[in-house]
Amino acid sequence: MFDALSDKLEGVFRTLRGQGSLTVSDVDAALREIRLALLEADVHFKVAKQFLDRVRVKATGQDVLKSLTPAQAVIRIVRDEMVDLLGGEEPPRLQTSSRLPSAILMAGLQGSGKTTTSAKLGAWLAKSGHHPLLVSTDVYRPAAREQLRTYATSAGLKVHHPAELDQPVAILRSALDEARAVGHEFVIVDTAGRLHIDDELMTELQQLKAIAQPSEVLYVADAMTGQDAVKSAEEFHRRIGITGIVLSKLDGDARGGAALSAAAVTGRPVKFAGVGERVDEFELFQPARMAGRILGMGDVLGLIEKAEQHIDREKAEEIVRKLRRSEFTLDDYKEQLGQVRKMVSLDQVLAMIPGIGSKARDVIDSMTPLERREPSVINGSRRKRIARGSGTTVEDVNRLLKQYVQARKMMKQFGGGGAKMLKKLAGRMPPQFR
Repeated sequence: MFDALSDKLEGVFRTLRGQGSLTVSDVDAALREIRLALLEADVHFKVAKQFLDRVRVKATGQDVLKSLTPAQAVIRIVRDEMVDLLGGEEPPRLQTSSRLPSAILMAGLQGSGKTTTSAKLGAWLAKSGHHPLLVSTDVYRPAAREQLRTYATSAGLKVHHPAELDQPVAILRSALDEARAVGHEFVIVDTAGRLHIDDELMTELQQLKAIAQPSEVLYVADAMTGQDAVKSAEEFHRRIGITGIVLSKLDGDARGGAALSAAAVTGRPVKFAGVGERVDEFELFQPARMAGRILGMGDVLGLIEKAEQHIDREKAEEIVRKLRRSEFTLDDYKEQLGQVRKMVSLDQVLAMIPGIGSKARDVIDSMTPLERREPSVINGSRRKRIARGSGTTVEDVNRLLKQYVQARKMMKQFGGGGAKMLKKLAGRMPPQFR
């Protein structure tokens, strides 16, 4: 989702790094480019202005401009402010009630993905060892309650579905009674939505909130709707009081401005994100990691967690054997990246690796089989051809080859592949890149 924004920000940072010293005018020029990148990504203009004002105050201080590495200092400031914009260093927690069950009210416009998100949240809680009960109070949209039951049942979750009840308040009371009787720790309430915000919708939500006394009121925002999602979140918060935001469809190809704006506009954190269509493609929103990915710094720890779950140990051991025999090629490098296709798209994986970005796959695909087997044959003319064929620059090709050599050395030094190698790599990285 953030590819375009990431590419533009990386370009700004490359320009900064290319200058030995910085002046106030250099910083202002960089901030103008960052401003354009944020606005083009559909970030709310007030949020963009406040963000840049804070960065400028810190980036033009004498301690920064006179430091030995002013460009890195400015980049660090941008990174820190981006983390604050997304919610802060610490990932948000799911709040619980002092008495069981803890009710979670899912709110949002029709079509935002509330029903699928409710099932995903239930699966996430179940994976964490909890026993949630799901219920739909949407009696207006055809088959809405059946849809939730289908999603939840396929994920092995318990659904409260009293066919004899057709009033939202009565359905909710019945679900809470069952949860207390059986001992469910959470009740996830999938509420009705509208194509627009109206008094009838808000009145119903206020009634449900009064009955459920929820520990969380999560606004489900379609990350692909841009500023509409931000405006709606602001209105929902004003009318019923939301405690957090869930971004659905974060794997889409929209510009991503809603993700950067929603928390700042409402003052409530983004708590979860849907990153795919499957019920297990749902994760706790990590502001620091997301900022790293947006700024091209990667998300090594996130990659580690996914690698530990999905990397094929036998293939990893085969890579180790090849490294020891100095037979590790770019084909092997590409296969290592491709191993994690099963957990997320390759573009998402590449975005987690600092400095690589989504261009790496195009660069490797533009090479001939010989070049991937024997990278040493890639001379100047071959680099130009690879760049033209992949729609990148010679600088991108050089960067990929350099990273491949570094990865080969690291993996050989560590004597292991997969998650073990990544953990050691993460331990050696500065905190801002983790």
